[in-house]
Amino acid sequence: MGIPTEAIGSIPRPASLVAAVARHAQGLIGEEELADRQAAAVADTIARLERIGSPVLVDGEQSKPSFLTYPLEGLESLDPAAGPVIPFADGHTRQLPALTKGPFRYHRRAETYLKEALKHTERPVKQAVIAPSALSLLYPPAGIAGYPPKVFFDDLVAEAEADIRGCLEAGAHAVQLDFTEGRLSLKLDPSGGLLDDLVALNNRVLSRFTEAERARIGVHTCPGGDWDSTHSADIDYADLLPKLFQLKAGNFYIQLAGEPDPERSLRLIAEHLTPGSRVFVGVTDPIDPVVETPETVRDRVLAAARHIPVEQLGTCDDCGFAPFADDTSTTRETAFAKIEARLRGTALASEALGF
Repeated sequence: MGIPTEAIGSIPRPASLVAAVARHAQGLIGEEELADRQAAAVADTIARLERIGSPVLVDGEQSKPSFLTYPLEGLESLDPAAGPVIPFADGHTRQLPALTKGPFRYHRRAETYLKEALKHTERPVKQAVIAPSALSLLYPPAGIAGYPPKVFFDDLVAEAEADIRGCLEAGAHAVQLDFTEGRLSLKLDPSGGLLDDLVALNNRVLSRFTEAERARIGVHTCPGGDWDSTHSADIDYADLLPKLFQLKAGNFYIQLAGEPDPERSLRLIAEHLTPGSRVFVGVTDPIDPVVETPETVRDRVLAAARHIPVEQLGTCDDCGFAPFADDTSTTRETAFAKIEARLRGTALASEALGF
């Protein structure tokens, strides 16, 4: 079987789709034309991943406005200019909306993307979902009249469970919770109190699943990756990883290729990895414009295998290549070249390890 390897999620959209999204926002094309462009991009993404031999497929998030905001698309109870602002190292920002009234409900669930992808392949398909901890940031610090925090969090937990469960029941090979705000939380609150709260919230959701179901659920962490910039790469993994592995998930997808000292990070992972779980280490860096060679990937996998039991090891890309639909900092061709290098390099490492 070899060492398992999976993408994180997003792949740059075709230029025609990026243009269509912009034209739709300007009211120049309708919902039907945009949906047609998105469906074509999903079909092309699935076909290209099959051609390069990806054992587990993703839809590349071609139809999502972003990895974070898909449940909110079309939701009317939001103030787009009142939520927290996320600053990136290059100076650009992303602003989250704020919830203005309850009850909180997802307007769109991830299973709709999964079902569209499954129409185009018979291979396993993985589905990324946003972690409930990220959506908890929608609740304004001043509160909402008639909708106290406890009720909001109860609603959020139920909605997040339904989002994950819907994907599992629709046939997802795996479901991945995107938890990029984990590392960022330590920048916002160096005491770690906020991170503790986020982990506890995610565990409220994860504890609703059986052990067998959690074996198909994973958590992804990275320092962000938007327009080739990060929001929390300066936060030490030593402060995050012990808490990350407290999450009740079967799989962990950890950004590593872009770390300044991967060996140190691998030692930390080995120290805190729990029996029965699997860690997918990042072996390609979406922010680096240089396409890794299969041999570079192989060597990164072999380095990881010196710290992590091979039966608990997998590989992935560090992050999605275009988590927001307007991110064109990485070309579609570069992304597929990096993915192919990950596939070939992981196979070389599997052969070298006799696994």
